[in-house]
Amino acid sequence: MQYTQQLAGRALVAATALFTANFAVWTLYAVIGLDIAARLSLSATEFGVLLAAPMLSGTLLRYPAGLLSERFSARTLLVWQSLMLIPALLLLRHVQGYVPLLLMGLWLGIAGVSFVFGVRYLSPWFESRQQGTALGVFGAGNVGAAITLACAPAVSNWLGAPMVGRVFALGLLLVTGLFALWAPEETPYMRSRRRSELAFHLQPLRDLRVWRFGLYYYFVFGSFLALLLWLPRYYVSAYGTSTETALLLTLLFVILSSSVRAAGGWFADRYGARAVNWSVFWTCLVCLFFLSYPPTSMTIHGVERDVHLNVEVGIGLFTLLILVIGIAQGFGRASVYRIVFDKYPQQMGSASGLVATIGAFGGFSLPVAFGLAQDIVGIHSAAFMVLYGVLASCMLAMYLVLKRERARERLHFAREHNFLHEVP
Repeated sequence: MQYTQQLAGRALVAATALFTANFAVWTLYAVIGLDIAARLSLSATEFGVLLAAPMLSGTLLRYPAGLLSERFSARTLLVWQSLMLIPALLLLRHVQGYVPLLLMGLWLGIAGVSFVFGVRYLSPWFESRQQGTALGVFGAGNVGAAITLACAPAVSNWLGAPMVGRVFALGLLLVTGLFALWAPEETPYMRSRRRSELAFHLQPLRDLRVWRFGLYYYFVFGSFLALLLWLPRYYVSAYGTSTETALLLTLLFVILSSSVRAAGGWFADRYGARAVNWSVFWTCLVCLFFLSYPPTSMTIHGVERDVHLNVEVGIGLFTLLILVIGIAQGFGRASVYRIVFDKYPQQMGSASGLVATIGAFGGFSLPVAFGLAQDIVGIHSAAFMVLYGVLASCMLAMYLVLKRERARERLHFAREHNFLHEVP
């Protein structure tokens, strides 16, 4: 038992490190996209599409990757998936023009499937009572975005922008090599519990619950992705900060949101994932209400004189609210995957792949929606109006489903205790 626990610890450390490296690559456009937007004079919508390109391929590949991991070794798949990114990073310096950059972004999006492979690789190593904490620790690999925000500008300043791709390729290659050498393979017992029938792993597709979990993940993960991509430009355009300051504030958001994910898993294990989800949603709803309010000037015609009021969310309050949302999202990402394991312990590859696909779709669709909303409405805070609507939809769906479940439980209890009799 102790030996198995040691192997589980090695698996968790190794998988988290490789997921962190992949996540850093997946979010690389959040940094280099600023220079691209300035060089190509991109509109808000064009910039949103550029940021969304890696998210799109990462989204589309996640569910097939989940099915693949049910049949083959997730450890081996994780290694090969990481190696497929090396050529793209090395070729990045030679790519010019908007369309070629979009295509390169689609290639880099392969990094997004590392999460699905990692979840399938880790889940057999831990008992049910430890799943929330273990997957929360693994999910903290989202901090890879912070590595991108901190290292990519530094590499660009010291070695030149063309070297960013090469440095990231070298780092990813080193971490992949260490993972291949150190991460343990599944035990014979774990392999014996695998079920390779495709029909069995397609069953979650017919369960509305997994789609509902995906909707929750669309907000807690998809909006996290969208914000870490969108915030640098938002700070620059809405508050006139320097690029360095914008990246630093976004870095703080990413670090806080990623680092609390393990704590979110622990809370979900101890107090229940549903309670954590409700707390997350209400916290974010209040914050988004204030963030959605655009700068406003009002004139009140008084008895003797006019009263002029200016209402605006300053950069200090804006940053505070964003950090609160980031922390709440970190808790929410862990709690959603705790629920997924509770409902589909034998189908973690396919079920988590579907939930991850829906969540990552937010990373693709929301930056585009942010750009369109800003171009159409003409105000910076339109992006947060979009998020407010998404969250309100998630909360309404959760309320209606829970209300229906409680009604079914009361009806079942009544029948079991002969309070209701079916008419023959």
